[in-house]
Amino acid sequence: MRPPCGQPSHRPLPTWQHGGVTAATHSSLFPQVPESADAVLDGLDPEQREVATALHGPVCVLAGAGTGKTRAITHRIAYGVRAGILQPTSVLAVTFTNRAAGEMRGRLRQLGAGGVQARTFHSAALRQLQYFWPKAVGGDLPRLVERKVQLVAEAAARCRIRLDRNELRDVTSEIEWSKVTQTVPADYPAVVAKTQRDAPRDPAEISQIYAMYEQLKRDRSVIDFEDVLLLTVAILQDRHDIADHVRRQYQHFVVDEYQDVSPLQQRLLDLWLGDRDTLCVVGDASQTIYSFTGATPDHLLNFRTRHPNATVVKLVRDYRSTPQVVHLANGLLGQARGRAAEHRLELVSQREPGPEPAYTEYADEPAEAEGTARRVRDLIAAGVPAGEIAVLYRVNSQSEVYEQALADAGVPYQLRGAERFFERAEVREAGVALRGAARAGGNDSLLDDAEGLSAEVRAVLSTKGWTTEPPAGSGAVRDRWESLAALVRLAEDFEQAKPDATLSDLVAELDERAAAQHAPTVQGVTLASLHSAKGLEWDAVFLVGLTEGMMPITYAKTDEQIEEERRLLYVGVTRARLHLSLSWSLSRSPGGRAGRRPSRFLNGLRPGSVALGARGAAGGGGGIERGIGRIARRGTRGPARCRVCGKTLTDAGEMKLMRCDDCPSDMDEALYERLRDWRAVRAKEIGQPAYCVFTDKTLMAIAEAVPGSAGELAGISGVGARKLDRFGTAVLAMCAGETVEEGAGDAVDEV
Repeated sequence: MRPPCGQPSHRPLPTWQHGGVTAATHSSLFPQVPESADAVLDGLDPEQREVATALHGPVCVLAGAGTGKTRAITHRIAYGVRAGILQPTSVLAVTFTNRAAGEMRGRLRQLGAGGVQARTFHSAALRQLQYFWPKAVGGDLPRLVERKVQLVAEAAARCRIRLDRNELRDVTSEIEWSKVTQTVPADYPAVVAKTQRDAPRDPAEISQIYAMYEQLKRDRSVIDFEDVLLLTVAILQDRHDIADHVRRQYQHFVVDEYQDVSPLQQRLLDLWLGDRDTLCVVGDASQTIYSFTGATPDHLLNFRTRHPNATVVKLVRDYRSTPQVVHLANGLLGQARGRAAEHRLELVSQREPGPEPAYTEYADEPAEAEGTARRVRDLIAAGVPAGEIAVLYRVNSQSEVYEQALADAGVPYQLRGAERFFERAEVREAGVALRGAARAGGNDSLLDDAEGLSAEVRAVLSTKGWTTEPPAGSGAVRDRWESLAALVRLAEDFEQAKPDATLSDLVAELDERAAAQHAPTVQGVTLASLHSAKGLEWDAVFLVGLTEGMMPITYAKTDEQIEEERRLLYVGVTRARLHLSLSWSLSRSPGGRAGRRPSRFLNGLRPGSVALGARGAAGGGGGIERGIGRIARRGTRGPARCRVCGKTLTDAGEMKLMRCDDCPSDMDEALYERLRDWRAVRAKEIGQPAYCVFTDKTLMAIAEAVPGSAGELAGISGVGARKLDRFGTAVLAMCAGETVEEGAGDAVDEV
């Protein structure tokens, strides 16, 4: 009989955290340098020791979260150096961040292996490029452009393509992605189509800008960050004498976080190696979360194919997290699909048991934030340092409500990987616009057709990039929209709390909130996105906002994108050492329609839910809790499926229509046009934008379903009780082919 998901199918490995073996993630600030090579191996568990002593031939270390991979590879290098097998200056260890490289150098010094080069790919390549450029090309190395945005802006202007600041940032990111994936400008549109990548602009336009950007760099004799790798690759390919020089210098290579290697970095690594196999790679395919930057786990997954004689070591002893946290992490990956999932590692906790993960359902987002802040405050009161607590969310725009809730609770916090909400450029710009509109009052023509505070705010922010529907894909444009949408939601909530509030009142409220959060930064609870939390860990982690549409994110549509979202949640879970809380809310604002569902990734893990299409049974410990004022949870629903082809739907608009966008529609076109005309009249009468009556997608859903009763109409996403009561009679009359007088919007009885 198969054991519960998350539990080992074999006998538990002995605990190595005691009896001379230290935890993988904690060490003394000033440890003693080991007296001998053998002493370097002291304190390693059997698998870590196997890594440390495998000094010949290709080595692949598959290391799960919290298993001490950095410890294993630094002890490997140190053991080789101390035993006289490796010369310190002949070893090059590469990783992806300066922080990780610095940590590796520090550990090597503590182990008596100073002199080993530990660098990022770019840092190592730049040193080689600076040294060999005069010999390979002649003259001085072209100046390195640290910020390419200005050059991209000029390239766009020369192509007569207008980009706002956020589009500029996104196009710059696309150029970077193209270069690390070795995509030339002419091929960019075809590659985007083939990979189903969400381009921030028309791919043909980006291709134009990319080509002009490259031309400008050539004209001005400057290079960018990606050129450092490209030029180093070119020199090593063309000049065999230089390649031989580098290979004589570096005899042994170690690559950390190998699942994040891009095609360009792999190409450089191959040139460094030549025909040798003195390579050790370390990675975990289940932690691949940066594919949007060009990272791919394929090189890790194909390592044994390229190197059939490789030594493969799996590190699965988790020294970071309790059995309860590890159980959940294993269960999460147990439902994964795809190639990376086939190579997943089942972790075995080496820690003493701890509390079960807490699953909490809230009525709305403010209640979720307030409940989280209360739990954080309770943990601090119980002795958990504020700096050992983190609140992790999917997108940075979610931070504002948690910033406010923690501030209201008197809990210090710090933001990681993002500006404070009120310090974001788009939020400051929006504040200036709202302040100007408030001063102008009735003299601002922009507000002529807006009735009510929230309508005024929407009108003002529409000039700054806010729209009724979010932009497709991710990136800076989406981030900007999310920030502005957060301000719109705040205005709606403020108006609901204070129906007579004016735009000036809202501006004063925003100023107060901003001032309260501009206090000096203190050591406190970390607020961070899941992406920026990679590589970190805390005693207590709160994973918030775990609803469909946010986890997985709405724009994750392909199977590969959905699986990367699952891995992102896995990374979040494995950041926790002891306390883990997972929460979601059923509506956005108080009193709103409770139409949200918990993330599909929690199916079969949270109590009372069932895993749909899981590869294995999932156990899921812990209990589900409810906070003060929270509403009862409705029965768990399965995923929405297209009524035409049966495919699982993830996009909010598709779920509203209950079909894929590209599946044939059976919409009554004439009814749809009548509904649009009626909506325009009603919107004008009530002084609200048309979407406040019904969105286009809702009208399409109505025209496709052609409901014949109030019950059928209410079953359409976007038709809540309030709109059913207000507009139901007119809509049902139109569906029945009846003529509706202008202004019709009487109540309809429930059926």
